[in-house]
Amino acid sequence: MDADDGELLTRSAKEPAAFEALVVRQSAGLHGYLARRAPNAADDLLAEVWLQAFAARGGFDADRGTARAWLFGVARNVLAAHWRQVAQDRPGAHQHEPESSDPWHAVVDQRLDAAALAPQLRDTLAGLPAVERDLLLLVAWEQLTPTEAADVVGVPAGTARSRLHRARGRLRTALGSPHPLHLSGEMA
Repeated sequence: MDADDGELLTRSAKEPAAFEALVVRQSAGLHGYLARRAPNAADDLLAEVWLQAFAARGGFDADRGTARAWLFGVARNVLAAHWRQVAQDRPGAHQHEPESSDPWHAVVDQRLDAAALAPQLRDTLAGLPAVERDLLLLVAWEQLTPTEAADVVGVPAGTARSRLHRARGRLRTALGSPHPLHLSGEMA
């Protein structure tokens, strides 16, 4: 997939329309990266990533790395500029404390907490009926709607919703918390 992305990015320097396919293919991953670091600004930051990437596309060198890595580098720079601006806009902010604005500490803590739950989560998922597990994973990880997931597993939409509700309830019970993870399809 990325070899094609590199070709698209290179080609887009002469054929700007080729850039559109790259946007379609890479937006979800880039948005996820930005949403985990700056949830309230992710949409605007993604737009800025694409503007900067389009403007700089002629500087992409496939010999130095993949198009995906290059795009994530652009996203990282856009995110750093965002946090600098946030810090600058705060009264009394110091130039060198982006950590106070950038929530990466909290994100790391959340990831470590989630990692501690992984064995129990894995066992609980394995214990679910196959259709419930498939529905849950299609909605939570693949970002399908319950109706789309129902089509994938071949059950009516109403049945899918009730099985999805049941699966989420079993996970919550097994993990001992009312909302241990984002089980609605918005996993961080």
